[in-house]
Amino acid sequence: MQDLFAVEHAYQPLADRMRPQNLQQMIGQSHLLAAGKPLRQAIESGKLHSMLFWGPPGTGKTTLARLIARYSDAQFLSVSAVLSGVKDIRAAVDQARQFSGLTVLFVDEVHRFNKSQQDAFLPHIEDGTLIFVGATTENPSFELNNALLSRTRTYLLKSFTEAELSALVDMALQDSERGLGQLQLNIADDARALLIRAADGDARRVLTFLEILADLEIDGQIGAEQVSEVVSHGHRRFDNKGDIFYEQISALHKSVRGSDPDAALYWLCRMLDGGCDPLYIARRVVRMASEDIGNADPRALEISLNAWSCFERLGSPEGDLAIAHAVIYLACAAKSNAVYNAFKQAMSAARETGSLDVPAHLRNAPTQFMKELGYGKDYRYAHDEMEAFAAGEKYFPDEMPVSHYYQPVERGLETRIAEKLRYLRNLNKQHDVE
Repeated sequence: MQDLFAVEHAYQPLADRMRPQNLQQMIGQSHLLAAGKPLRQAIESGKLHSMLFWGPPGTGKTTLARLIARYSDAQFLSVSAVLSGVKDIRAAVDQARQFSGLTVLFVDEVHRFNKSQQDAFLPHIEDGTLIFVGATTENPSFELNNALLSRTRTYLLKSFTEAELSALVDMALQDSERGLGQLQLNIADDARALLIRAADGDARRVLTFLEILADLEIDGQIGAEQVSEVVSHGHRRFDNKGDIFYEQISALHKSVRGSDPDAALYWLCRMLDGGCDPLYIARRVVRMASEDIGNADPRALEISLNAWSCFERLGSPEGDLAIAHAVIYLACAAKSNAVYNAFKQAMSAARETGSLDVPAHLRNAPTQFMKELGYGKDYRYAHDEMEAFAAGEKYFPDEMPVSHYYQPVERGLETRIAEKLRYLRNLNKQHDVE
């Protein structure tokens, strides 16, 4: 009797079946794999070196590692930093030593290993026991030890373009051996465009969606309705507190600073759509108001704080609009980093000058004893002076020269502030001459 539970052929996902078997089948990463590029030359010549592949998910890091081993007739070993520890590293090293030829050790998510685990690879890289190929979605400069970085070469893998993803879809639909060619499927243009947008530069994702869609086809046709159903819960690529997270908040900040409200709004929406905490954005918007606008338009800070408060009261999605309101206002506002620069200079001076005493005339004298010590003596109360300004009065420590950290720009309200400061400083000069 036939065993109904026997599995004749193990299931292999389409994304794995379509994995390129040679460099000619590779789509994308032409900046690394085009003819004459150093990485391609190293692979084809078999003259390998330890390396790191840094890039978003679905950009071919694992595939490249496998191709490297295949072109070099090397033993391919793989460990995942998510599931493995030092014991697994040692087992892989022992297996490499027992193998007579070259061994390529692929370490997926290598940034998840701690310092001691990363250090465990170093002697075996140095003595040639193995060719180390690490894969990471995080910035190696921040997540990997300098010792490991110095022994490897880092290659940046880029997200697939829409044209490259479209070519991959065509390849999968036409390939009868590895892909879906035997099904003779056709995908409508609008459905294809929707599918590729939803994949968001990820080759694995587009093939996974396509495999699901193959089960939903109607008379060999894949339409926009089926694609919408499959991809409806997809999100754009966004790694909370990872590289893409900081790249996008940087783009938002720079768009505001560059007075481009449309780009600023786009990056805001990208972050919200990707799942970023709106309160984090609200805090950063308040920072932008002081750093890049300052006294050129003090209303920017007030509007930013109001947006933060609105979101806390309303939540999402209603409160998202208040943040957008603030972002657009900041982008359109007059710009000045004078407060930001003045603060940095004053902070530097405070650290460098140490604990200088407060001049006696600036000290408060609430007791008779303090008055006898000269506290507050000869202090000039500004409101008793002409124009409420004590011309010539000194407020810095006696040992310090008078400094002008705050230099208003000739934009927005700071134009008037600059005029007033020039007038007051001129009064000080006249007083000193007299």
